[in-house]
Amino acid sequence: MSTALNRLTHPGGRLTLGLELPLDNDWGQSRLAADRRAGRPFGVPSLDAHARLARLADRSGFAALWVRDVPLYDPVHFGDAGSVFETFTHLGHLAAVTERAVLGTAAVVLPLRRPLLVAKAAATVDALSGGRFVLGLASGDRPVEYPLFGVEFTTRAETFRTGVEVLRTAWATPPTGQGLDLPRLGLTPDRRLDVLPKPIDGTIPIAVAGNAQQSPEWIAEHVDASLNYPRDLGALRLKTEQWRRLTADRPKPYLTPMMLDLLPDPAAPATTIRLGLRTGREGLVEHLEKMSALGVAHVAFNLRPNDRPVEDVLAELADHVLPRFPSPTAAEGPAEG
Repeated sequence: MSTALNRLTHPGGRLTLGLELPLDNDWGQSRLAADRRAGRPFGVPSLDAHARLARLADRSGFAALWVRDVPLYDPVHFGDAGSVFETFTHLGHLAAVTERAVLGTAAVVLPLRRPLLVAKAAATVDALSGGRFVLGLASGDRPVEYPLFGVEFTTRAETFRTGVEVLRTAWATPPTGQGLDLPRLGLTPDRRLDVLPKPIDGTIPIAVAGNAQQSPEWIAEHVDASLNYPRDLGALRLKTEQWRRLTADRPKPYLTPMMLDLLPDPAAPATTIRLGLRTGREGLVEHLEKMSALGVAHVAFNLRPNDRPVEDVLAELADHVLPRFPSPTAAEGPAEG
């Protein structure tokens, strides 16, 4: 397993906890009302404190920080600008302002990008972060974007598979020193073309979000982790059992994001919200214990539904929840700040 995945997954099998950026509460009821009064668009977070909050999360001991790839803001049919910043530019900045947290994408829409440029951008983030990078990939699910990028939506499954092949080839150190050998792109070894830099571990771990239009068997064989949407515990059990079965010869982690509205009352009962939970910390710990027992290796919280100040939520998670689910780097002590 790569250095980045080792930092993300606990050797004892306990799940670890990360955060999905932006660290904002722009979906909380108070903020939604304020945005409506001010005429601010829904789904566009304030990024004024993004660097400070990323540092705070890193110092607090969260195992990972994840950014989404939303190429185009669609206020009519989608209404969420994601992390706003361009993904790899944002990751380069996060590499400079954090020390320990794994940095991940959740997820880059590979068919909309040139895979050789993705290979270079990803390897750059990997180098700048000291090998702390996990590349989450998706096939994309918004047909409206594809014509604007000159890409065919209906063939994105094949485009995705070819893209993954290109990434792996570009990252590999050529044993003969002859450069890239990518016949599909019209490149031959005698051209001696190559992509630099090379990843610190020789490759970069790839996680597939959802199914990316691929079979579960293809995903288990060709990538390093499953990045799957949250499910109720019964459906989650079926997914994790399938993943363990498909990766029995070479175990690979199962990762999942989760919306979290952490209520100030620790004993507030857990209720389901879209793609996550509204709960006090006691109910949250109980739910995470069940997810861990089912084989989930990592959960990334999206805090945008919270009405509380983000700093307060991070502090409560760090004081009362993270100690139950420590990252592998927790033993190193707090990061400098």
